[in-house]
Amino acid sequence: MHPPRRKPFASYRHSLWLLTTRDLKVRYSTSALGYVWSVLDPLVMAGIYWFVFTQVFERSAGFAPYIVFLLSALLPWMWFNGSVSDSTRAFLKDAKLVRSTMIPRTIWVNRIVLSKGIEFVFALPVLALFAVLFGAAPSWEIVFFPLAIVLQAVLTAGICLIVAPLVVFFRDLERAVKLILRFLFYATPIIYATTDLPGGVQFWAAFNPLSGIFSLYRAAFFPQQLIWFEVLISALMSIAFLVVGLLVFRASERQMLKEI
Repeated sequence: MHPPRRKPFASYRHSLWLLTTRDLKVRYSTSALGYVWSVLDPLVMAGIYWFVFTQVFERSAGFAPYIVFLLSALLPWMWFNGSVSDSTRAFLKDAKLVRSTMIPRTIWVNRIVLSKGIEFVFALPVLALFAVLFGAAPSWEIVFFPLAIVLQAVLTAGICLIVAPLVVFFRDLERAVKLILRFLFYATPIIYATTDLPGGVQFWAAFNPLSGIFSLYRAAFFPQQLIWFEVLISALMSIAFLVVGLLVFRASERQMLKEI
């Protein structure tokens, strides 16, 4: 008797999970500190900004405790930034495997988003620890945390599905993406809150899809940061990016395989 065939979705999920766990095992097995590195980078960045804005200059942005305010946006930013950065090499790095295997090629992008998302989840205990140490009591709005994760996964996957195939045709796009991400870091409410911005600027800042998502994360400790207009814009833009990403990917997939 032949073994039962997997359903397409179950097969996709199985392949995605295998590649994701492989990436995580390789990443952690080749590093002596392993898990520590997934939280060290945002911790160092948060420490620098905390020192500059609380010890060197008089802070006029964000909310106290500022270290919790920073980490609640820096940790998801590292997920987004790492996924988009790594997606520029999603097909070029494993070109032979991409060409030779029959699994859906979107998996090579989505495994990056998933593995970085798992690292983000692994880093959440650090946020909880600092919240306890600095007395940031969670509010009932913490129930929106899973919604923020879902929206960010959708947004990140959509952007990565656009970036990954385009880099194959335009190699300079890899460097351009790094510059765009650097600009986006300061254009996103991470070291400041959208409520710190002037009225007109605050309105346009809502059209940064990360603004509403980060407000959902921060609402767990800073309820006043939850602005539903921003969340609605983020949800709509996240879905739009995913749709556009899938269309771009399908339109370019065949030619991309010839290029790598």
